[in-house]
Amino acid sequence: MNKKYLAKIIATDNEGLQMISACCEGAKVKISDIKFLKSNKIFLISIERIRVESGQKDKKINSICKFDFVDFVKSKNIDQKKKELVLELVGIDYLKNENDFEISLMFNDNAHISLKTETIEISLEDQNEIK
Repeated sequence: MNKKYLAKIIATDNEGLQMISACCEGAKVKISDIKFLKSNKIFLISIERIRVESGQKDKKINSICKFDFVDFVKSKNIDQKKKELVLELVGIDYLKNENDFEISLMFNDNAHISLKTETIEISLEDQNEIK
């Protein structure tokens, strides 16, 4: 039996963040699959992405992008009541402020989620291949 290789990328700096951003570019995200677990300081998004890192442009995969140590989340141009609405993730970037980071998740239609965090700690973990 051929076991599929499922990636897990962990980012703790700009280089890692850019790699995760590149892997997530064009990923589909349903509004209902965006969660902020405030008490755990964890922000999760479940995405459907193309496996760009393997060069397999036709392979789609479900992945979880997890951001740790998140103190505050703010969204713009996202109607959270439209649970079935699907956004396209354009990219992930960050700004360094005095004592923290602001991680930006940019979506199509000028939609945007901003995460305030004390450190960059992001993981992208593949769950399963979409047939």
